Amino acid sequence: MTTTKRSTRPRSAQRTSQQDIHLRDLSRSLPLALMRAREAVMQYFRPHHRQHGVTEQQWRVLRVLYRSGELETSELARQSLLLAPSLSRILRDLEATRMITRRTVASDLRRSVISITPAGVALLAKVAPLSEASFAEITARYGEVRLNQLFKKLTELEEALKRPNGAVSQQTDTPARKRRNGKSR
Repeated sequence: MTTTKRSTRPRSAQRTSQQDIHLRDLSRSLPLALMRAREAVMQYFRPHHRQHGVTEQQWRVLRVLYRSGELETSELARQSLLLAPSLSRILRDLEATRMITRRTVASDLRRSVISITPAGVALLAKVAPLSEASFAEITARYGEVRLNQLFKKLTELEEALKRPNGAVSQQTDTPARKRRNGKSR
């Protein structure tokens, strides 16, 4: 009796793919892990946004404007982590609800400056206590020390990935570096 070796790839992948593609397990995909964590966190905040008729992106824009003051659209996009086309739509909607104002820069009519209005500040004032309560609950569940460590690690990851290729932080101790230094796991 002959036995055949079964592939571990899903049946659909077996039919359409003739080559073996190396992909790490989904549980070790950094982008997916970050997205899963984000979704877990946002479960605590989304209800407040929905209750007050504001989207997550609109909330980010209002928060940034409240903290940073008047900003040009390009800087607002950068600080709120939004792409320019998305920001344009969000600004249009926030302007329609009078949460923000937009004015052109006199020296360059192509540029505009955005600021939060009293109505935008009033919305922040309503939602902020709910957001802070959610943050307190997350802190209680995860632990303040661990949450602070997570913030630090995420900042370190962001900074490391912004460095030019090949630039390694002095704090980074990769397995290859440990072997060179005579250390191993």
